[in-house]
Amino acid sequence: MLQRNVAAVPQRLGTGSSNNPYLKHRGVRGARFAFSSVLAVCCVIPAGDGQNLVTEDVTVVEGDVATISCRVKNSDDSVIQLLNPNRQTIYFRDFRPLKDSRFQLVNFSNSELRVSLTNVSISDEGRYFCQLYTDPPQEIYTTITVLVPPRNLVIDIQKEIAVEGEEIELNCTAMASRPATTIRWFKGNKELTGKSEVEQWSDMYTVTSQLLLKVGREDDGVPVICLVDHPAVKDLQTQRYLEVMYTTATTEPAVHGFTQLPNSAEELDYGDLSGTRVLLNASTEALPTVQLSNASVALHPDSRAGEEGSIRSVDHAVVGGVVAVVVFAMLCLLIILGRYFARHKGTYFTHEAKGADDAADADTAIINAEGGQNNSEEKKEYFI
Repeated sequence: MLQRNVAAVPQRLGTGSSNNPYLKHRGVRGARFAFSSVLAVCCVIPAGDGQNLVTEDVTVVEGDVATISCRVKNSDDSVIQLLNPNRQTIYFRDFRPLKDSRFQLVNFSNSELRVSLTNVSISDEGRYFCQLYTDPPQEIYTTITVLVPPRNLVIDIQKEIAVEGEEIELNCTAMASRPATTIRWFKGNKELTGKSEVEQWSDMYTVTSQLLLKVGREDDGVPVICLVDHPAVKDLQTQRYLEVMYTTATTEPAVHGFTQLPNSAEELDYGDLSGTRVLLNASTEALPTVQLSNASVALHPDSRAGEEGSIRSVDHAVVGGVVAVVVFAMLCLLIILGRYFARHKGTYFTHEAKGADDAADADTAIINAEGGQNNSEEKKEYFI
């Protein structure tokens, strides 16, 4: 009884056939009223087998665009709508009741409803439902899976400089990814095996891989690479170069055609060395006196004495050059100063007013001076 009543709902609302005059003459307003009535009873509509609907699951990287497609194999002009995981209608035919502008209509026809979702986030992940109002109604769902690449990839090394034969610890961490990443280790071109631990924070995963590596002198300068395998990213890796300290054994090479002499004069065997080439490694210390008959002796003095002598000679030459430059500069300065004072030396004469010594003040001195104002007869005043 419930099945018959539910199946009859689209027919009463006019959604089962394109010839229904209710939708044609009422337009969008009537369609929205009919859609609301159907949505009110959708919770009791059993899901159909989806035999006439076709869709595919979508996998998308966070921030990219996801496209959801609801296709009808044998179209009879029935109404198609798309619902989000919360069963809210995204598109009813070519009308969008949901106020989320990220959903945009790509294509609408009697046989397909295709919608794009931009700037996808983790909250958009879930099941999206395609519904076809036929008799009985049909429903099918598609799943959107959101991938999140690792936010950061870091290698931490236990010791910056390792000693030959020492075992060091390296840790590579891939932060905040979805799903969890797989970390691989390489030393040069050789793949190594590490131990990984996964930590989940909300919907994100942080993976840390530990590698224990025993280093030798051949590992000095070799890169250790941490490579991430994740479906959302390709060729994501980071690397660190190993620095290994090691000692080199000093061995004296065998010299063919020479006879090794003892290190001191006391150990020297003064036997017959006639016809033998002798190699003497001499230092700054006193050389032993060796008397050889018909022997070819090659002396190789210690090179350190020559190096020290050359350094001393270079130091003396530098000091002498600096002193010579300073002396030359001082002589030039003295010559310039002497010429300057010689050009500006001279005797200066001043023309002082004669009689200035006997004058009571300056005005009187000027009047009495020669060359000043011409002597004029004193004006006489007579009072009658």
